[in-house]
Amino acid sequence: MPLPQKAGRLAGTGPRRLTRTAAVLAAALALLSPPSAVASAVAQEAPAADVGVRVNTQASLGRMPDTARGVNAAIWDSHMNDPEVASLMKAADVGAMRYPGGSYADIYHWKTHTAPGGYVAPGTDFDSFMGTVRATGAQPILIANYGSGTPEEAAGWVRYANVTKNYNAKYWEIGNEIYGNGHYGNGWEHDEHEDKSPREYARQVRAYAKAMKAVDPTIKIGAVLTTPGQWPDGVVGEGDPGDWNHTVLSEVTDVIDFVSVHWYAGGSDTTAEDAMTRLTMLPGELREIRSQINRYAGAGSPPLGIALTEINTNTGGARLTARPNGLFAADAFMTALENGVFTVDWWNTHNGPDQITTVDGETDYGDMGMLSSGSCTGDVCEPATNTPFHPYYGMKMTGELGAAGDTLVAAASSAQDVSAHAVHRRDGRLSVLLINKDPDAARTVGLEYTGFTPSAAPEVRRYARGDRDITDVTDGGWSASRVTVPPHGMLTVTLAPRAGTGPGASDAEAPGTPRLEAVTDTTARLSWEGARGAARYLVQERDGAHTWLVGETTSTSVTLRNLPPGSTHTVNVLAADASGRFSAPSTPLTFTTGTPSDATCVVTYHRDTGWGNGFVATVTVQNLSATPISGWTVDWDWPTDRQSVSSGWNATFHQTGRHVRVTAPEDAGPLAPNGGSTASFGFVGANDGPNPEPTVFRLNGTVCSSG
Repeated sequence: MPLPQKAGRLAGTGPRRLTRTAAVLAAALALLSPPSAVASAVAQEAPAADVGVRVNTQASLGRMPDTARGVNAAIWDSHMNDPEVASLMKAADVGAMRYPGGSYADIYHWKTHTAPGGYVAPGTDFDSFMGTVRATGAQPILIANYGSGTPEEAAGWVRYANVTKNYNAKYWEIGNEIYGNGHYGNGWEHDEHEDKSPREYARQVRAYAKAMKAVDPTIKIGAVLTTPGQWPDGVVGEGDPGDWNHTVLSEVTDVIDFVSVHWYAGGSDTTAEDAMTRLTMLPGELREIRSQINRYAGAGSPPLGIALTEINTNTGGARLTARPNGLFAADAFMTALENGVFTVDWWNTHNGPDQITTVDGETDYGDMGMLSSGSCTGDVCEPATNTPFHPYYGMKMTGELGAAGDTLVAAASSAQDVSAHAVHRRDGRLSVLLINKDPDAARTVGLEYTGFTPSAAPEVRRYARGDRDITDVTDGGWSASRVTVPPHGMLTVTLAPRAGTGPGASDAEAPGTPRLEAVTDTTARLSWEGARGAARYLVQERDGAHTWLVGETTSTSVTLRNLPPGSTHTVNVLAADASGRFSAPSTPLTFTTGTPSDATCVVTYHRDTGWGNGFVATVTVQNLSATPISGWTVDWDWPTDRQSVSSGWNATFHQTGRHVRVTAPEDAGPLAPNGGSTASFGFVGANDGPNPEPTVFRLNGTVCSSG
């Protein structure tokens, strides 16, 4: 029986400076030197860098989790537990394997190993799957059947897994894409509950968590969320108090340990090149998820994790196995991990062929799997079963950067078509991943470092055209400051620190993660666990790979002052020893200041409804000052570049870049003093990606309180 494809769902180059230094130098030397000297000088001249990459080891993005790289496994996949699978996944340092397979989870009964209405392949039962997990050295991520199961059935699975078999299965999701159960009009997810609302899902999550943790209180429970900016984000069903995420989170943050989201760049016609462009939206979407968690979990927010349990270029069809999707896989894994995700799980291990195309000179089998299933579409057959496709090598390439416990650090590229990611290893070495998305031209990258001093030429590994696997490169003439990345290729550059430099030379250990103790409109009080050997602490703010000092203290707390209202800041802490040598940085904290509680105006922003890439909002303004205000204006800035006002009413709207100015209609009366009247206006907005609310509003230039 052919393997089923992933269930369908709705979703929502920079300029280069090329120089000819070698040619100019050769012409000059020809006038001054004998021919042999000219030839020698030209041969030694390195290509001029057309891309700049800065790596800042003092700007931590968090620690590499042991579950960082993950894959999905499906019970309809007859090759799911082939011995080659475990070997290949172990070689790629895969730390998480998700089971029993996407939407199949909501029809699967673990005890009988059946999925009514679906196909179950031989040899795919839970124990067989756990054999592959253990041989890989990974952890399972298990999806409890919500659609046709019960809390008692899920608790029985926990008992079998962790009490009877002692598998120590830690991560348990409650259902798959439950928001796709038809409640919003589009249904692909099986759900037998009469009430299919987010409120009922939240009620059931509480029941599942109670039953499952009664068996093993150490397990981690995950609730399903929608991805901000992708349908049905923002949609409010009839009778619901809010959209899916806000309704669910308002009810479950005290009983869950993580949330699960999926990210597909688009529908079946999305190319890997399109997906790599849309990947720039993922950090904002993940920030919005964290913001939603913070809103409802409060002080309990930091321990709640985010799992990206499905990711791929598109939702099935074409352009999935060729080289560009390998570049996308590497870029996507690292982008998600750098933005606070504890696992990134590729869909799928095997999936089966679909539309056959030619991409980058190779056959693309339209297969969402990392490994070949050995199946055919018409007279076109995939390579031998378990032959890796390019996305496998993209994932494997991220394993060249480092392992669990190493520090993800900031890296910024000057070119849109060259991505850079970096990891500072616990042994002091620094690894940088460079991804050249240009299909035609090699890119020469100039590397600069903050907080790191390299000792010698780097070790370089490559995956590019002509490579059958990740390959050691010994003849590239690389230096610590300059390497050349082949077209549609990837390099990892690993450097040792100069003796006596870096965190290893400091007597101070890394401080604890900063905590936000209190925040106002202009101040933030932070504290952290002290570090052994620390004589003082430096608090840094980060923007990209750039950091600057914002606080210094000998204690383990500091108050940052003169912050703009409604502004977002990412900070970490360094410890300095008695000789002034810096430790490794703490993991980062991101926070947003509020608005003044004693402002002379108040603005209430309410998103009335949405549909993934658009929304309707109402804004209400009150004047709290002692004098009336005539001819008012309201200003705000959108948090992202892809938010805009399309049309509005009861006011005049003008947008420049992110900035919006709303002007009162000519016939509007004055805003009465002391909150005696209100003015309201509404608009239709558009968003391509996440749709966070503005953080600060101004009435005639004065910062207002938020209503």
